[in-house]
Amino acid sequence: MDLNIASLSDFTKLGNVLFMKGLDGYNSILRSSGLFRMDPIPDNTGNTREYTEIDPEEYAREKGENDSVTRERVQQGYSKIAVLKRIAHQIGISYEMRHQNKYQEVISRLTNVGRTVAKRMELDLAHIITFGTSTAYRNMDGRNVDVTVGDTKALFDTAHTVRGASSTFRNRLANSPVFSRGSLEAMELMIIENSINQFGEKITIDYDTLWTTNDPNTVNTVREYLRSTSSPDANNGGVVNVYSGKYKHLVLPLVPTTSLGAHDSTKMKYWGLASTMNSQAFLAVNEEPHLMTDPASGNNAENRDTDEFRFDARAGYFVVVPGARWVTISLGDGTA
Repeated sequence: MDLNIASLSDFTKLGNVLFMKGLDGYNSILRSSGLFRMDPIPDNTGNTREYTEIDPEEYAREKGENDSVTRERVQQGYSKIAVLKRIAHQIGISYEMRHQNKYQEVISRLTNVGRTVAKRMELDLAHIITFGTSTAYRNMDGRNVDVTVGDTKALFDTAHTVRGASSTFRNRLANSPVFSRGSLEAMELMIIENSINQFGEKITIDYDTLWTTNDPNTVNTVREYLRSTSSPDANNGGVVNVYSGKYKHLVLPLVPTTSLGAHDSTKMKYWGLASTMNSQAFLAVNEEPHLMTDPASGNNAENRDTDEFRFDARAGYFVVVPGARWVTISLGDGTA
């Protein structure tokens, strides 16, 4: 199909179609993982939101005869305020490309601009974990990104605090072992010993997701533990795999990256557990990834000097994590 003058209206119509195909063709793993809670922000409702933790007491008190009932206490935790940001990308389709049978290149460019905004959103989500042992990082735009949680510590820390008690908890596994049965059990024990509410009382948190990077050895080892079954005819016949079906395995290929989105081999062994039910990470979206007004001859999206059609993609959102009780990490590098 040639993109000639007669087909210009079809071409600009095609712009939106191809843009949406670009979005549909990109699998946004973290957005659909359940690790981040979605929070739509309508227009004209401000550009900030405050997120906080709130815990009730775990246990009731005795009531003696004619005594007044004890009122349950509720403790507000730490808060985080987040501000919306916008991301954008633009491509140009030249007059010659539109009229001289470069249809496949046009399709490639339009599909790509559809993906770039969605992929940047996914990268920002992944970098919450990537830089989770730091309090901030400098992103690809040169901006300083605050990734602390409500207690002003990094997401993954050895001494998180609570508001209503002097107790602390850790969600970073000591000595950062690589994934194995022993390290998984150590992670599970850490969770049991460190799951507390804002009063310092012990609570139970259901961790349902085992996340890793796309490191082949780690991925394959996890799959062996989560999916293997014992043959009745084997030497250990009848042995039940206690991990079968216990966790959903989530592979996060963008976690081992630099702030520029390049591969970072030092983070390839990262792994941890997470609770989707108790997640305290939020992705708030005011402007879903979309293509702006279709270019057409004579409108404002056509460059009068070059006859180029400009296609613009936009999105508006923020990512914020007020609490750390829902996710754990091991760096897999043997550091304390």
